[in-house]
Amino acid sequence: MNYTISQLKIFLKVVEFGSITKAADELHLTQPAVSIQLKNFQKDFKYSLTEVINKKLYVTDFGKEIASACENILNELEIINYKSLGYDNNYTGKLKIAIVSTGKYIMPYYLAGFLNKYPDVDLLMDVTNKSKVISSLEKNEIDFALVSILPDNINVNELELTENHLFLVGNKEISENISKDKKTLNNKPFIYREAGSGTRQMMERFITKNKFHTKKKIELTSNEAVKQAVLAGIGISIMPYIGIKSEIAAGKIKIIETKGLPITTKWRLVWLKEKKLSPIAQHYIEFLKQEKSSINDLSFSMPKM
Repeated sequence: MNYTISQLKIFLKVVEFGSITKAADELHLTQPAVSIQLKNFQKDFKYSLTEVINKKLYVTDFGKEIASACENILNELEIINYKSLGYDNNYTGKLKIAIVSTGKYIMPYYLAGFLNKYPDVDLLMDVTNKSKVISSLEKNEIDFALVSILPDNINVNELELTENHLFLVGNKEISENISKDKKTLNNKPFIYREAGSGTRQMMERFITKNKFHTKKKIELTSNEAVKQAVLAGIGISIMPYIGIKSEIAAGKIKIIETKGLPITTKWRLVWLKEKKLSPIAQHYIEFLKQEKSSINDLSFSMPKM
């Protein structure tokens, strides 16, 4: 099949008017040009599309079926052109992001302004653990990943968004007891995130480096679960400030001043170096470069400790 879009359009006009002459007038073509295109189109089919009886052109039953298919094809092409135009103007498209669980406290702030400006953009955001985020990135299933520790052995581009501060914290009662007697610190259970978590990695490095002797290790699989355990007085933990700032402001969780803390990392948006970003994804990067400073000033400024 070697027919062209032009041939489909010409054939539909011939069917519509039942006349090569009228179709040519409508299309602003010469009658011979329409006849040649119709003849070339017919070559792709075993059965006749049209027939001439008593000098009048008729469309065969087979021709009517082909005309219906042509109409469907041209309608689909219009949809493709519409979507392409939307891409060219950055009006439509999907933005696919995977973020580590703690990132849910910050990523919405970097998306709100963009999504409000471009309401036809569809957001697909997966909030999961670090290993799944990295897996999605490696498999090219997403446009961007939000991480606080850069992945190993993957070539990525990165855009720093804001700092990530991790403090040793406990509930009000435990924190006040430790403040009165630092020796009690080693007797408190430490609450960890699951293996593979970026926060867990930083916590283990700190504990090893400072030779902390933890009485008991408790492992939980989300930052929210760790926070609730700290609030309940089950133990102490090293946690990102961004996830507990409301509880700190309310006095329910207190920072335990400790040498070597806070640990400071960077929240980064990363994407594969070889990734061909869609126009929407490209525009999002430009948006972040322009707006991240004002977003940080408004939503992520650190209070004086």
